[in-house]
Amino acid sequence: MGHDKKRKSEHPKDESMKKKAKKQWRTPKKNFSYAPSINPGDAGIWATCDMHKEGLCTVELKDFFAEYARLIYGDAATSHASATESTQGVSDDIEAEINKEVRGIQDSTSKHDALFVPVKIDIQCVLFFKTREPVEPVSFVHRICEDTFNNKSLKRTRFVKRLTPMTRMGKANEKSLEEVAKAVLEPVFHGAGGRMWKITRRQFAIRPTTRNHHTMKRDDIIKRVADLVGKPHTVDLTHFDYLVLIDVYRNTLGMSVVSSDFEKLKRYNLAEIYEPDVRKPEC
Repeated sequence: MGHDKKRKSEHPKDESMKKKAKKQWRTPKKNFSYAPSINPGDAGIWATCDMHKEGLCTVELKDFFAEYARLIYGDAATSHASATESTQGVSDDIEAEINKEVRGIQDSTSKHDALFVPVKIDIQCVLFFKTREPVEPVSFVHRICEDTFNNKSLKRTRFVKRLTPMTRMGKANEKSLEEVAKAVLEPVFHGAGGRMWKITRRQFAIRPTTRNHHTMKRDDIIKRVADLVGKPHTVDLTHFDYLVLIDVYRNTLGMSVVSSDFEKLKRYNLAEIYEPDVRKPEC
């Protein structure tokens, strides 16, 4: 017995460490906020902006998109207006407005109803807005850029640069690339409900953009998508009728098909449409 007591007293630190380890467990907090993310099957719009202006650009685009949604979709957009808090009048205290916007973004109720939901992207100068019906990203962004091109004197944005519509999102792997490509390409090139162009023999080009992604090679992406477009369509890199845009950011992939005036509209870069002679590098 005396020997046992002695052995126990030789390791007092072990006992105290066990007690401390038990005390480290905590009950999870229940008041967590919903953080929106990009999921397979989502549609949306990528945006680039000036460096360190991501917060200001988010506020600017949310109002700008809401205004255009009301213009294009009318009552269908208005029915969602109460879900999105207006951020107009941002001037006196911009930090307060940004903080209010962030709180609004974290409101799970508004996320289910809002036409445009900002998703935080951990990449400098890059934003993403998830969209929901009736917004169709390709025609929506095209309308914005076309209106801007036809009325360059009316500058309505300060911080946004390029807008890139994404018809469908997926994971950045080969299997998901094929799934997304079939869903996006078939309506346009093979007539399954396509409504933008008549389905005839057309010229097309493919333009992938990758950031912080090293799994799939650019040439492999182009080859696989070209195979899925298939005959009777042919590749023409300069005089295309359709341009397939593929954006790969880290583990996320998106795809859309835009029309032949993409170059005329400065690749949907609003800053360059406003000031075509002043070309600033994108970060």
